[in-house]
Amino acid sequence: MISKNIAILGGGNLGSSIAKGLIKSGLMQPRQITVTNLDLSLIEQLKEDTGVNITTNNAEAVSNAKIVIIAVKPTAAHFIINEIKETLQTDKHVVISVISGIKLPNLEELLGDIPVIRAMPNTAIAIRESMTALSFNEKGLAYKDEVVEIFNQLGATMIIPEAQMPAATVLASCGIAFALRFMRAASQGGIEIGFSSKQSLEVAAQIMKGASKLIIENGTHPEPEIDKVTTPLGVTIKSLNKMEHEGFSSSLVQGVVTGYNKILETES
Repeated sequence: MISKNIAILGGGNLGSSIAKGLIKSGLMQPRQITVTNLDLSLIEQLKEDTGVNITTNNAEAVSNAKIVIIAVKPTAAHFIINEIKETLQTDKHVVISVISGIKLPNLEELLGDIPVIRAMPNTAIAIRESMTALSFNEKGLAYKDEVVEIFNQLGATMIIPEAQMPAATVLASCGIAFALRFMRAASQGGIEIGFSSKQSLEVAAQIMKGASKLIIENGTHPEPEIDKVTTPLGVTIKSLNKMEHEGFSSSLVQGVVTGYNKILETES
């Protein structure tokens, strides 16, 4: 249990997911969490579902917190930071930014002499299954164990050099969408061969869960696990070869690289 209060500035999909995950983990009580949004109607359901505090006043939320998570779109980042910078105190606050594309030096320039951490989670944080990449500035390193503890309760964490943050954004954050698109495609194939829509989606979701657990729990590479089900002259290898012929792996790799290049363009 963490005794400090948290302010989550930006109650969109990601900010709300973080709040839900923290409560589900038991790491914090709802009364310790304040979520902000310029339009309260957008986070009233979050309050009803979880019991967190909600407000439109970012500075007030920060003044009552120790840990400040900035979870807004890049276009709103400067507005939010300018609103709270006078409230932030070096010896009191720790700022965790989940804003894509704004680097630690830029955050330091905007925030002043504050411990700053960049975090890149994904929306599975709401069910405590995120893959979260973390990078720290020099002052932020003093809070490394505490921040890792928080995000470990919400899935898995990886500490990386900030130079790898664009790659983490594509693979870990956007990757949720890639995985879900595979699930959708697999379920559509299932419908074509006779399953109902509900049955097909249930099967597709479970095979993704099982495949992930094989790799995570066994610590293996995908290929040995694939070899276990690709018997000579069998159905699996014939299906896989057809997918590869149609560009399955190549299109996914190209999608990841395209996303990465897009982020580099944005950050430059």
